[in-house]
Amino acid sequence: MRFRFCGDLDCPDWVLAEISTLAKISSVKLKLICAQVLRDLLGEAMEYEKILKLTSDAKLESGDVKATIAVLGFILSSAAKHNVDGESLSSELQQLGLPKEHASGLCRSYEEKQSSLQERLRACSLRLSRLGSVRWRVDYTLSSSELQEVNEPLVHLTFHLRDGDCGSTAAVPMALSADKFRVLLAELKQAQAMMNTLL
Repeated sequence: MRFRFCGDLDCPDWVLAEISTLAKISSVKLKLICAQVLRDLLGEAMEYEKILKLTSDAKLESGDVKATIAVLGFILSSAAKHNVDGESLSSELQQLGLPKEHASGLCRSYEEKQSSLQERLRACSLRLSRLGSVRWRVDYTLSSSELQEVNEPLVHLTFHLRDGDCGSTAAVPMALSADKFRVLLAELKQAQAMMNTLL
């Protein structure tokens, strides 16, 4: 059977297996867990301890709690990616065996954050890291101990990249000859022109 929230494909087996775990949690607590998972998907900090407290009465093991978070993340992000409305998502989750109260609570949380979740997914799609800043310096070597006369410029570039997931920054230094710098600049301009045609 094909499901819209799975991109009109069959539901993955691991999702089917975890639906029964979701059913063990009360519908009110599932809605609160969904709120935490949505916070994580929107780039905010998820309070894992709060989720552990919410699942404690269902006597879930640590692996089941992590699987619950993973399956909710998959359902919510996939539904947003494929632009599924809350009513259709609720119907499909019920077809998979999730009780009606659970499905409706999950879908209410989803509908509240659907547009902001779609914006976040668009911003993060096909992006591993962002360019924070670029520093550059040109050194011009007149001569060295090896050669009497060099007369060659050397371009030093440092790219500061921000990781999309954890927000950490990393510096990527490089040194280029004038010819290699011209090639890099031409190729970057060509890439920018191609990207501008897509917008």
